[in-house]
Amino acid sequence: MKRKKHVIDARRCKSCGLCVDVCPKGALAIGHTLNESGSEVVENDPEKCVLCGLCRIVCPDVAIGVIEIIDQ
Repeated sequence: MKRKKHVIDARRCKSCGLCVDVCPKGALAIGHTLNESGSEVVENDPEKCVLCGLCRIVCPDVAIGVIEIIDQ
C-alpha cells in the first residue's frame, strides 16, 4: 500500500508562516524546535493534513516536500 506524507526540511525553513496561513485545514503551525539559523521550524499535523500541496507551492525556500511511503 502506498501513502504520502509531508516532509519539512528544517534547514531551509525560516518561519515565514506563509504555509501556515495558506493551509485550509490548519494542519501547519510554527513549532518550538529551532534550526541551525535560529528559526522555529514549521510542524505538520498529519491527522489534519489532506495533502493539498498549497504549502509546497507558497514556500519561498522549497522547505516542504511530499514523499511516498510503501507499506509492506
